Amino acid sequence: MQEHPTQLRDIEKKLPLRVLSQADWEHWITKGYVIVRNAVKEDQVKPLVDLLFEFDEKDPDDPSSWYSKERRSHPRAELNNAGMVEIYNHQLLWNNRMSQRVYDTFVDLWDRTDLWVSIDRANLTPPVKDKNISPNGFIHWDVDTKIRPFPIFMQGILSLLPQGEDVGGLQLMPYLFECFEEWEKTQPDDRDGFYPDTTGIISINPELNPGDLIVFNSLVAHGVRPNLSEGKFRAAQYITMTPADFQNEHMRQDRLRMWSQMEPPNRPGCPGDPRLWEKKRYNVAELTDLGEKILGLKNWHN
Repeated sequence: MQEHPTQLRDIEKKLPLRVLSQADWEHWITKGYVIVRNAVKEDQVKPLVDLLFEFDEKDPDDPSSWYSKERRSHPRAELNNAGMVEIYNHQLLWNNRMSQRVYDTFVDLWDRTDLWVSIDRANLTPPVKDKNISPNGFIHWDVDTKIRPFPIFMQGILSLLPQGEDVGGLQLMPYLFECFEEWEKTQPDDRDGFYPDTTGIISINPELNPGDLIVFNSLVAHGVRPNLSEGKFRAAQYITMTPADFQNEHMRQDRLRMWSQMEPPNRPGCPGDPRLWEKKRYNVAELTDLGEKILGLKNWHN
């Protein structure tokens, strides 16, 4: 998608805030993340949780079904057995993408209305078997922080079940965003641009309720804390919006293909479902006017 010319933290707002408060905006540009409570109503996300259990062939009441092997191995080894559910195009996923409050959140953050939504998957994470593992998980960046100018991207996660405390989930290191330049001066020239030395740096594991949306700047170091609970699942849907790029017709057609053919993205890290259950079991999602625009079926400017 087309590159946004201004670093996210340097955007000077021209559009009035729709969802975020001014305090939320200040937190976003200084700490690098923001939480929107009740971005989607809880009664709307519950059916998706039920679908994920069905699709992943897991029974929440039968622990013997919780730890099946990956149907296809992920190119990124850390995603194996990380709870990724290879479902991308179901109506219930699209219903959340088309939520006005979700869309308005990304309008606030990008300061523009012409957006496309990511066609991404969901996550369903059971408790880990080994409760003696480190509770700290891992920390990384999804972009190379040695590149200048910095890559510009944000990521959104919609919580479908409670996150935080013993259930774990997304963890962030806001310090490395807020004080990156000072921290970088203390690092060797050959430091890893994706994996920071986090010695002495505190991470946070925000508590999220079903329907809460957290969005973070990709320059925020982040990771996942393990689910150390007894018998509780963690579930989330990945939703991100970025500036629409109608000049890239190849990308637009590929997005339409994913939606209409119910196929996964053709990109590394998205191995897809070898059973082809989406295509075989479900109907193509019906889109609202907003849905057609955030997919790319309709042009924002027509």
